[in-house]
Amino acid sequence: MLTPLQVDPSAITSGVNNAWILTVSFLIFFMHAGFAMLEAGQVRSKNVANQLTKNMLTWSVGVIVYFLIGAGVSTVVGGGSNPFGYITGSSAGWVGWLYGAVFAMTAATIVSGAIAGRAKLRAYVAYTILLSAVIYPVVTGLTWAGGFLTTIGPGFQDFAGGMIVHGMGGIAGLTAAWVLGPRMDRYNEDGSVNIIPGHSLTFAVLGTLILCFGWYGFNVGTSAIFSDGGLLSDQLGRVALTTTMGMAAGAIGAGAVALGKTGKVDTLYVANGMLAGLVGITSNTNAITWIGALVIGGLAGAQLPIVFGFVEKRLKIDDVCAVFPVHGSAGVLGAVLFPLFAIPGYSVSFVGQLAGVAVIAAWTIFATALVFGIIKALGQARVSEEHEREGLDVSEHGVNTYPEFGEPDIVADGGEGFRTDGGEDKEIRTDGGSEIKMVVAMLRPEKLGDVKQAIADVGAPSITVTNVSGRGSQPAKKGQWRGEEYTVDLHQKVKIECVVADVPAMDVADAIREGANTGEPGDGKIFIMPVDEAVQVRTGKTGPDAV
Repeated sequence: MLTPLQVDPSAITSGVNNAWILTVSFLIFFMHAGFAMLEAGQVRSKNVANQLTKNMLTWSVGVIVYFLIGAGVSTVVGGGSNPFGYITGSSAGWVGWLYGAVFAMTAATIVSGAIAGRAKLRAYVAYTILLSAVIYPVVTGLTWAGGFLTTIGPGFQDFAGGMIVHGMGGIAGLTAAWVLGPRMDRYNEDGSVNIIPGHSLTFAVLGTLILCFGWYGFNVGTSAIFSDGGLLSDQLGRVALTTTMGMAAGAIGAGAVALGKTGKVDTLYVANGMLAGLVGITSNTNAITWIGALVIGGLAGAQLPIVFGFVEKRLKIDDVCAVFPVHGSAGVLGAVLFPLFAIPGYSVSFVGQLAGVAVIAAWTIFATALVFGIIKALGQARVSEEHEREGLDVSEHGVNTYPEFGEPDIVADGGEGFRTDGGEDKEIRTDGGSEIKMVVAMLRPEKLGDVKQAIADVGAPSITVTNVSGRGSQPAKKGQWRGEEYTVDLHQKVKIECVVADVPAMDVADAIREGANTGEPGDGKIFIMPVDEAVQVRTGKTGPDAV
């Protein structure tokens, strides 16, 4: 006779809870992909690999340090017992540690965006170690782990890290950028600002959307932890709603202020505004009304262009990826405004919130300034001027993120450069005596289709096309980066190369001119030059037969 299966309800609850916490942790971990893309898009192309490496090392180095030291320090500061018990503990303890670790690494990676383009890799890694071991754990110890900030009034309230994670990370980034100083050529001698645009708005926007996706793990995932009871109350729906409303309002707030300042809706400000809105409601998302989410998210987005301008022009701090207005001031705003929009019956006070913000900010500024100050005094904070101009990809990593567009003579780590001309100097004939000619044209990209057809019509269909940039008689244009105009004097062009032997080169040049001519400055130029020799790879034919 079969006996009924004995089911332990507590075991089922624990299993479901652990599975969900792991799922949320993986979702938050995926935010590192968003941070990598967002930051890579906002830096120069010569610094992309450096920024990506910093993001990977933030996790790789930081998570080990947090496991060995940081999580235990948090427990000690919070007054708990057996602070390092999780190291040799049970499965549930390890799951809980990972959940804390993904929050810690989020705070750590924020800093890299503020100091992009000039910090030595070793300086950033050293700071990441200390942030993971001490700086961030002290903040969580004073708050989530039960430290003294929980005893002031009803205690400092921060549901998912709007101030504890993001505010702390943004303030740390601003402090680090202040200690390091601005990038070369960021400011003129009279204090005026030079705009240094990032290399890919596409990366920045895609990174933003990945972060927004992961934020649902931050907020909604935290609420749905089964053992905390949030899954069984109306809190879960409230968090999902307010997270979404805050995100949307942040984008609108930032875009509206940018429109008021410049007359244009700046794409990067809209992207940054989405994140600022999310930061603003992350500390309060479990206990505010949907109207409160719209107001706080909108204000968090609206303050972004204003605070960034203040930091850039008044404080003269070069915060490359705007981490302070996105994470720092938005986190402070959300924490402080929490009592104004709290649902009836929820215990939160201005005294507790202001005390928490003040203590977290003071500790973060002190610890970050101390660490980077010591590193700077040792001469290890910044790369040399030569390396900064060359780019950190080459000087710090020996790579070129976009080798197709790189310099042909780049030399790294004492290696030898390479030539692309066959290794010896050759005399170029100028008497027109060569049977083979190369026609080279620099033209407007939008005329490429017409030019290709014109070249084919004269019987020379084989061409090579390359995207290039340059300047000539075409007037400079104005570009906009994060709401500020800058001069664009290098225009996007296409370079067309056509080698001919049996078709007169001048016929090809005339065809190109006919297809490319608009009658406006900037139509381009055409050059005809002799070719010494040609060799076909497949057959070995030479001379005109190869062409």
